[in-house]
Parts: sequence; structure tokens; C-alpha cells
Amino acid sequence: MRAEAQNTADQITKSLELLGQRLDVETAGHRLEEFNARVEDPNLWDDADAAQKLMRDRQALVDAIATYEGIKQDLTDTVDLIELGEMEEDEEVIAEAEAALKALAETAAQKELEALLDGEADGNDTFLEINSGAGGTESCDWAQMLARMYVRWAEKKGYKVELQAESAGEEAGIKSATYKIAGHNAYGWLKSESGVHRLVRISPFDSAAKRHTSFTSVKVYPVVDDNIEIEVNPSDIRIDTYRSSGAGGQHVNTTDSAVRITHHPTGIVVTSSEKSQHQNRDIAMKALKSRLYQMELDKRSALVNEAHESAGDAGWGNQIRSYVLQPYQMVKDLRTNFETSDTKGVLDGDLDGLMGATLALAVSGKSRAEAQGS
Repeated sequence: MRAEAQNTADQITKSLELLGQRLDVETAGHRLEEFNARVEDPNLWDDADAAQKLMRDRQALVDAIATYEGIKQDLTDTVDLIELGEMEEDEEVIAEAEAALKALAETAAQKELEALLDGEADGNDTFLEINSGAGGTESCDWAQMLARMYVRWAEKKGYKVELQAESAGEEAGIKSATYKIAGHNAYGWLKSESGVHRLVRISPFDSAAKRHTSFTSVKVYPVVDDNIEIEVNPSDIRIDTYRSSGAGGQHVNTTDSAVRITHHPTGIVVTSSEKSQHQNRDIAMKALKSRLYQMELDKRSALVNEAHESAGDAGWGNQIRSYVLQPYQMVKDLRTNFETSDTKGVLDGDLDGLMGATLALAVSGKSRAEAQGS
């Protein structure tokens, strides 16, 4: 094969190796036989919740095996077609097969990333909390830029985005905002974004056009579903109602409907400012349970715990990612060293490369490139 086609085939092979490791391909068939045997148990549905979980787990394994075997077979077939075309010197067949090989490489890389999303809550919806940090108006503007970035990313994924609460900046941007992002693996993708994000640019608010550095913190928590039990002692919380307001315009909420819940043992404070006070209490309580659940996840995972501890205050020395717009264009993740000069693309929501590198790091302790041996 030509060098470019061989390199593409090698990339697919490496993706297959990682998919096989995540699947534990040598035992996958035996595990599926065990699932099938349990599904045939006449007493299975005596416990509906357990049965539903079993069926979900079985289907996940079936899908993973089908993905692995499908990519493996497609690779073999496409490589054989290229070699046949080369033997017969048929450039049209070769061109079509090489195009198919490139498409397969993209599919394999995407499935490789999705295979990393197998944590307990990875499939859940998520809360995304953004808070401006050091930098005043600059930081508030940066917080709004980040909010736009994540909303654009979620929309590209086909996720549903709901603004739960927002506090406007005094001159521009936002002091804080909380979103609920709903869709398959929403938490799994976004969990790597927790931390401080640093921006370097020529300030649009500085008449002298000087370069400024701004910081904003991002925190991500899984939405706790009915399968995860989180108990909150009523005596541990204080619920306050207050008059809320938005950034202006016809959608400003000026009723006494906003709700703030304070959890005394942990100091966690959550708010919601929809129009219905009853709705706000429900949303805020779910957000509190999600925060408490995230704390439990942090205890289980040393890596995640370290990432959250490093978030600290939104300021110097705590950032996980740097976005430089001046004097050059570069976005660099400081955990994985993944970098790109496409700053516009990133700020428009093209985040899968950055997220994927961090997911690979969380699983193997290596960057994606290191894990693939490149």
C-alpha cells in the first residue's frame, strides 16, 4: 500500500488495540454467555431494577463487541480491496478504498474515545458551573466566552442545554452561570473540564490595548438519577428564597421565586432562578445531590480528586488549560500537553480533541499519543 494509506491503516490498528483492551476482548465472549444465561432465568424480573440493569449491561457488551468486530472486519476488507486495486492497477478502486479507509479511521478514533466513557455516572446528564475569577471585568467577559463555548459544544453533540442560574457581571459578561446539559454521556465528556481556564489576550476593555490575563473556574457534576441514592438530612440544609434578576430584557425574573440551598456540613451552596418556586426547590435539591455525589466520586478516584483540588481559586498556578490569543494563537491543556492553534474552532465548541486526550490520560495515566505508542 501507499505510505499514506499504510499510516491510516496503522492508526486504525492502534485504535482497535485500545478498544480491545477496554473490551477485554479475550473474555468478552465468555461474559456474554454468562449474561445470556442470566437473561433466561425465569425469576429475572422478580427484581425489575436489577433486571433492567442486567439488560443494559448486556446490551452495552453486545454493542462493544459489534463495534470491535465491525471495525476489524472493515479494516481487513478495505485493505484487501486496496491491494487488489494495486494488483490490477485500477486507480478508481484504489481511490475509493483509500477514502473508505480514512472514514473508517475517523470512526475508529471516535469509538476509541467513547469506549473510555464507562464510569459509573459517565452516561448521565450533567451540571456545568462557571465562575469568574481573578481579573474583574476581563474575567466576567471570559466566563461568558466559556459559557458560549460549552453551549456550542453541547449543541453540536445534539444535547439539550438549560440555563439554571446566572449572575451578570457589573460591566460586561457574567459572574457565574449554571447549566444543565442533557444527553448520552454528557457527564462523561464534560467531567474533564473541571478546573481553572486561563485566557491571555489584548483587552477589549483597555483603551491602551494592553495584554491581559483572565481566569475562570469550571466545575462539572453528574445529574443524580433514580438509580443513585443520595440521602440529604433536612436538618443539614437551609432553604432561602429571594428576588432574582437577569441581565435585562423581557425575560428578567423579578419575582421572589429564586431558591438558594445551603448544605451546612459541606458548605455547598446551590441556587436556581426559574419562574416557579416549587420548580426551583426541585432543581436546587437535585443540584445539591449531584454535588454531594461528585464529592463521593472524588474520594473514589485519586486522579479526579487531584484535579478538583488543583482547581482551587481561579487564579495563577491553578489552571488546567491555557487559551492564548495574543501574541500568538494557541490552546494548550496543561495536564496532557495537547495543543492546537485553532483557537477560533475551540472557542466555537470544537473540544473533542482536548477532552479525548484527558479521558485517555485518566484511564491509562498516559496521553493518547503515548498510549498509542507514537
